[in-house]
Amino acid sequence: MSKNDVISQSKDILGGVPVFFGTRVPVQTLIDYLEAGDRIDDFLEDFPSVTREQAKKFLDRAAEALLAEQKDSSV
Repeated sequence: MSKNDVISQSKDILGGVPVFFGTRVPVQTLIDYLEAGDRIDDFLEDFPSVTREQAKKFLDRAAEALLAEQKDSSV
């Protein structure tokens, strides 16, 4: 799965808000679910157009970006 298979962004879809590719589900919605203490399964049940693989890849990439940012700031 490439980066473009996880997130898309277009001014024609929700005014350019980043969404899961092939859906109209903002990635922020997954973050909101997790911040509220909900499980990924709860999110996937409520938004079946998002695949588990998309959600996992998004979280993996977010973690990688955070760790890279922390590494860069400690140098």
